[in-house]
Amino acid sequence: MKYAVAGVSGRTGKVVADTLLAAGAQVRVIVRDPAKGEAWRARGAEVAVASLGDAAALATALEGVDGAYLLVPPSMAPGFRTYQLETGRALVAAVEQAKPKHVVLLSSIAAHLESGTGPISGLYPVEQGLRAVHGRHAEVGVTFLRAGYFMENLGMSFGALAQNILPGFMPTDTPIDMVATADIGQTAASLLSEGPHGVQVVELGGPARTLVDAAAALTELLGRPIHAVEAPLDQLVPTFTGMGVPADIAEMYREMNGGVVAGTVAWEGTGRRLQGKTDLKTVLGGLLAANG
Repeated sequence: MKYAVAGVSGRTGKVVADTLLAAGAQVRVIVRDPAKGEAWRARGAEVAVASLGDAAALATALEGVDGAYLLVPPSMAPGFRTYQLETGRALVAAVEQAKPKHVVLLSSIAAHLESGTGPISGLYPVEQGLRAVHGRHAEVGVTFLRAGYFMENLGMSFGALAQNILPGFMPTDTPIDMVATADIGQTAASLLSEGPHGVQVVELGGPARTLVDAAAALTELLGRPIHAVEAPLDQLVPTFTGMGVPADIAEMYREMNGGVVAGTVAWEGTGRRLQGKTDLKTVLGGLLAANG
């Protein structure tokens, strides 16, 4: 079996490619920079050079594979929604042209909603586009791997640990379905190996954890009390823009956080439900070690 894997320079795609190679599968990694493919080539992978926003090049990279792992990578440049839409259209067009037997798309909790979910809303048209491709070409199976909140994103708040606090822009006892990126990659690899089942949704995350839980884990890891602190949601945009985040992206994250609190950023509940295997303390410990 041969698989194409995008995002191998990031957290999830790297795990997908590593897992498939370790299982003896043929892997074709998709990279924008040829230099970033050399380490993979040395491990026996094929290397395809393509931007995920270039439908023609991506279609070539997807030709002849049994399965493909695709995603819309994050971007911190202004015009994020336009970037999401253009990249999503390119992914859909490339799949339509190449017709791989199975596509596993990294999606998100609440991606079934067209609006009101901040950056997650950009995944809705990608899912709909791939559903339409399957409708026209039944031989192309599609799996939407809807993941919960990345545990690793908590590391963005580590700058406040020197003050013994872990801040967040929602009530500290709000339960959030979290998942480690390693579990996302391993689940995606497993789904690719499993093969297509028409169009399916897989929801990956949980059990739900709170900011209080994260602070308790950090207290154990650091050996000193860390306190979860709620920051006002209306301070999210000025805080993010003060750190250099473009205003449009900051506003999306404000909307998403508000949706979590309101309960709209939630599972659709119609697909397979899986839980990650990596616990929160393990991930936080790894982040602390990486940060020195």
